[in-house]
Amino acid sequence: MAKYSVVSLIREGLRGHAGWRRAWRNPDPRPAYDAVIIGGGGHGLATAYYLAKAHGLTDIAVIEKGWIGGGNAGRNTSIIRSNYLFDESAAIYNHALTLWKGLGRELNFNIMMSHRGVLNLAHDEHEGRQLKRRIEANRLNGVEAEWLDAREVKSFCPVINIARDIRYPVLGATLQRSGGVNRHDAVIWGYARAADALGVDIVQQCEVTGIRTENGQVTGVDTTRGAIRTPKVASVTSGHTSIIAGMVGLKLPIQSHPLQALVSEPIKPLVPCVIMSNAVHVYCSQSDKGELVIGAGIDAYNSYTQRGSLNIIEHQMASLCELLPVVGRLRMMRQWGGIVDVCPDASPIISKTPVKGFYINGGWGTGGWKATPGSGHVFADLIARDEPNAIAAPFALERFHTGALVAEHGAAAVAH
Repeated sequence: MAKYSVVSLIREGLRGHAGWRRAWRNPDPRPAYDAVIIGGGGHGLATAYYLAKAHGLTDIAVIEKGWIGGGNAGRNTSIIRSNYLFDESAAIYNHALTLWKGLGRELNFNIMMSHRGVLNLAHDEHEGRQLKRRIEANRLNGVEAEWLDAREVKSFCPVINIARDIRYPVLGATLQRSGGVNRHDAVIWGYARAADALGVDIVQQCEVTGIRTENGQVTGVDTTRGAIRTPKVASVTSGHTSIIAGMVGLKLPIQSHPLQALVSEPIKPLVPCVIMSNAVHVYCSQSDKGELVIGAGIDAYNSYTQRGSLNIIEHQMASLCELLPVVGRLRMMRQWGGIVDVCPDASPIISKTPVKGFYINGGWGTGGWKATPGSGHVFADLIARDEPNAIAAPFALERFHTGALVAEHGAAAVAH
């Protein structure tokens, strides 16, 4: 990596960075590729990277209607954990967590991974029993998890209010010490640079307007920058999976909802871990800049708008002030919303489809970011071999016909 003096950095800034080489190319789309990936977020770029690195498929285009990372990848709160209840979920999320641990080294890019621990709070005896059940299921699947009582929660995160006379007293919590947060845009940039270096074309400002088929087989895509011939199209478009699937006549059991978050003004280090509460419907972590990153559950209505509603913000802030009274006078600086696709069983779809050459990766609900490297890794395997591996197989479309659902509503908790 090139080293720059202060003077050279100032000079480059004044001349618009004209002397710096782009971290990745900005190519025009070519007339044909071996595969086209629709969606330039974390999952799409990870899929392209692993297709090139693990399977040697480099004649690939990632098509993004805006700029890479401009959708849900840039609108999430970047929480990482793998303590899900069912075997199938534990496998995919723990696979992702394993990849997260070494991803910065693999991509040679600082993704600011911080394994600071994730607390899932219990506020009544029933919730405590459910969380303890999840711990035992985690241990059977080799997922690291432990139970803390209220005093141990206070010791691990001193700012939490454990008074017994509040509306939702904290009785205990699960703790996954290897969970944490990272920097979403750094992950996007790292994957983009690595995929580009392997020959993948990342085409931005290019919207897919249609998918061409012939005799039940994908033959190409139409875009705002021309038609592209390809025998394989993979949809990785969080929030818009149903729209892309509709281009080939598929109707999916997916609903799209807004999911919103907000950040406070920056303060000194206060919250040492990720705090999540299902009962009061709020979660919180602190960024490296000092902001409190705060979120809640999805808005109940269906929408494709990237904004939320005031009642969700009011509820989550009231809940946060009860859990962390010390933050009650903080000012909130900005709020944003994303769009999440939700399946009936709160688990994703990673599947080939009845249209030969058309693949779907979507329906992650509020859990998409934490799965990014694992999702891309197994989806690349599916695209390359046209068959799912053991991790991806439970998330095929067929489960909605067979009834073999992976019902993760409880372990998905409030969000993320």
